[in-house]
Amino acid sequence: MPFLNRTLRVAALASLPVVCAYADVTLPALLSDHMVVQRGLPVHIWGKSAPAEAVSVAFRGVTRAATADEIGHWSIYLPPSDAGGPFELGVKGNNTVTLSDVMVGEVWVDSGQSNMEFALRTAMNAADEIAAADHPGIRQFRVNLLASPFPQTEAIGQAWSVCTPATAGRFSAVAYFFARELEAKLGVPVGLIDSYWGGTPVEAWMSLRALSSNAQFMPAFAQWSELIDNYTLRAEQRQKRLKDWQDAVARAQAEGRPRPPGLGFEENQENSWMPAGLYNAMIAPLTAYPIGGVIWYQGESNASAGRAPLYAAMFETMIRDWRRAWGVGDFPFLFVQLANFRTGPTAKWPEIREAQLQTLSVAKTGMAVTIDIGDPGNVHPTNKQDVGKRLALAARAVAYGEKIEYSGPLLRAAAPEGGAIRLWFDHAGSGLEARAGALKGFLVAGADRRFVPADAAIDGLSVVVSSASVAQPLYVRYAWADNPECNLYNKDGLPASPFRWGE
Repeated sequence: MPFLNRTLRVAALASLPVVCAYADVTLPALLSDHMVVQRGLPVHIWGKSAPAEAVSVAFRGVTRAATADEIGHWSIYLPPSDAGGPFELGVKGNNTVTLSDVMVGEVWVDSGQSNMEFALRTAMNAADEIAAADHPGIRQFRVNLLASPFPQTEAIGQAWSVCTPATAGRFSAVAYFFARELEAKLGVPVGLIDSYWGGTPVEAWMSLRALSSNAQFMPAFAQWSELIDNYTLRAEQRQKRLKDWQDAVARAQAEGRPRPPGLGFEENQENSWMPAGLYNAMIAPLTAYPIGGVIWYQGESNASAGRAPLYAAMFETMIRDWRRAWGVGDFPFLFVQLANFRTGPTAKWPEIREAQLQTLSVAKTGMAVTIDIGDPGNVHPTNKQDVGKRLALAARAVAYGEKIEYSGPLLRAAAPEGGAIRLWFDHAGSGLEARAGALKGFLVAGADRRFVPADAAIDGLSVVVSSASVAQPLYVRYAWADNPECNLYNKDGLPASPFRWGE
């Protein structure tokens, strides 16, 4: 019992400064000047104060009040609001906090790995794009790169910033081009909440609740166990490399020689690959903030033999998990299918693209196909303009109900026809076309499963594929390679998704 009593005394003493720190009303970093709140949904304002303190929030002529709980937490919802701004939002307790330049519009979380993190300053035509990026209705909040073994309640990040030529270069390029399209079409402010980390797998972005919901996800924990087996050794090796470099810099300075090259960035996978680690630190704290939807660009880090087979189930589970956590209904979840890229021989990019295609079975999802705008030699293609535009087309249809074509052709059905196979497609109502010559990118195989290039021809709203060397084709693939040559589009200019049929 002495140990227990000592522990309780330490805990009691540790709690005293916390109570004092909450004497004044404080707000989380996500609630600040220049923020955008979601139109049409209750406006949620929360924070900390002294225990039992009376707190009120006033916004657009409406005031609501609450009393802080025994540890100083309080939460207030105001009625849904129409788009507009700028407004002031006031919070009053023992002190008063005023937020200025608050806008009401559409709020989107942009998440994933490095192609979402890819900054506007490094995109195609960056100088011209940044110079023209005067969009005061577009705002961004960036979550810091953090991992945690348990869910956090407060997002740590960089304050909301207004999009100007001085700030736009730091914006996610995909998210910026997406927001620019939406603002132009909807005529309302657009808020972006950036929560991404390069080189991360999907399991890091799922909650432990989601990961534990399906026994087939257990390999994620086994892979994590293998990764951290030698954590201490790798950490010590990193520290030694850093110390050796610092010593070399000191010697060079003392001897008047040039500074040696930097070490470069050494990614600490032990943090960013932790199952649920990024969800806990970078998504869970956002779920108190009502949003309109999510755009997602990720998959490269799951394109391995061990991870790719689980991606479809994990990705679908993650989407449902995020929707449950936010509790604002089945918000639109739009994602980018992996672009063409010349990978190593063991990579499973076609399988990840197929998993992403399968995820369209989840309600209110949309996919931007990018098989035609990648860079074979660069995993980070600089054409983010078309990526953002294609995501915005999906948003206009899926989120806002606009009657437009928003997707390239997606295989709907197929059937043998003599010595050929006929393929029918969704999103082909405007017609199908081959870009730059005859159709290419199709393969067929018979019972031996030996795939050979196929002849393919457009016939109305379908495609007929065959090969003189395959008398009875049973299987078809289209664009089934890491960096395929393929050219099937609809007449709205959107490329067909890679697929396989019959296997």
